[in-house]
Amino acid sequence: MSRIVLGVSGGIAAYKACELLRRLQGAGHEVTVVPTAAALEFVGVSTWAALSGRPVHTSVFDDVHLVPHVKIGQEIDLVFIAPATADLLARAAAGHADDLLTNVLLTAHCPVVFAPAMHSEMWLHPATQANVTTLRSRGAVVVRPDTGRLTGAADAGPGRLPDPAELFAVAVAVLADPSIAARAAGQDMAGLKVVVSAGGTREHLDPVRFIGNSSSGLMGWALARAAVLRGAEVRLVAANVGFPAPPATEIEAVSSTADLAQAMAVAAKESDIAIMAAAPADFTPASTSQTKIKKSPDGGLELTLVQTTDVLAGLVAARTDPRQILVGFAAETPGAGETLLDLGRAKLARKGCDLLVLNEVGHNLVFGQPNSQVTLLSAESVTGPISGSKDTLAHHIWDEALVQRSRR
Repeated sequence: MSRIVLGVSGGIAAYKACELLRRLQGAGHEVTVVPTAAALEFVGVSTWAALSGRPVHTSVFDDVHLVPHVKIGQEIDLVFIAPATADLLARAAAGHADDLLTNVLLTAHCPVVFAPAMHSEMWLHPATQANVTTLRSRGAVVVRPDTGRLTGAADAGPGRLPDPAELFAVAVAVLADPSIAARAAGQDMAGLKVVVSAGGTREHLDPVRFIGNSSSGLMGWALARAAVLRGAEVRLVAANVGFPAPPATEIEAVSSTADLAQAMAVAAKESDIAIMAAAPADFTPASTSQTKIKKSPDGGLELTLVQTTDVLAGLVAARTDPRQILVGFAAETPGAGETLLDLGRAKLARKGCDLLVLNEVGHNLVFGQPNSQVTLLSAESVTGPISGSKDTLAHHIWDEALVQRSRR
């Protein structure tokens, strides 16, 4: 169990922090809510106390004999501020200590994450951007806001607080590996263009049936989320993924393996790192019925299947930039006399990519699960197996991809 301060500043997006609180508690963490006075105009003390099951302090003078403005910051594992308004970012960057939350920020020795939410003009203003740069230079994580319709306005743009599920994923990763905060604060992927494929392709038999697989897209989503957090420009090629894209990503939806191959071929041309986290179907029907296939009297159906395009091998063959890093995934099921590592090494050699993410799949393993175990293979090294949440593993994968790029 980790101890977390959930700081809430005065924006309408404060209501989303209620859901973030419930997610953190549901994961077994002890959460203390520290709202600013302005935040209480949107969500009151009673709500925070009822949801957290803990006293809610709003002033340095509450229980002054306990010295809360110092003690709270000294005894926690993470400070997560959502929403972080333009005013809160400015006060934090200037080192103000004019309320309990800013006092906690000055006394905390743990990772600090800010999730900004404000109108687009305020987010893009040079003063706000300078404050973000200052906070990052001191080791704080600043999550890029989402883009969309803004509260009380007919226009849309960057400035929306990301969904609680996205914020929770960031918190989980930083709590599991506090060094992620340093990489995110340092924006060590700034200036890089990356493309990530995710999900599972579908090869249609007829208008309603298809051959597919169980890939959920969670690993690809985690990779995209991690790259955005660390400053990269991210494009997602998503095959049949059923949940919203992470904030600050550009997304292209595809269906079949042929669609995936075409989209990745185009996206990879402009990328510094391309990761094939999607699970392409290896076979497709030799012919597709234009109408629904009816049941036959004998109750059987014979299919002729042909191999699909090898998307990863195609990216390797088309590579023109010697510094571009290509990363593949291998979901394997070792048989008698086989080892997972041997299967991975053979696939790495066959595909010709720079890095291979190897995992064993099966019932309740990998697909659709929040946690996984991977081994990272390159021509020079074997790293792992590494276990953890997919959000944590995503950062390990990017770390190794950056190591590969530094060798070029």
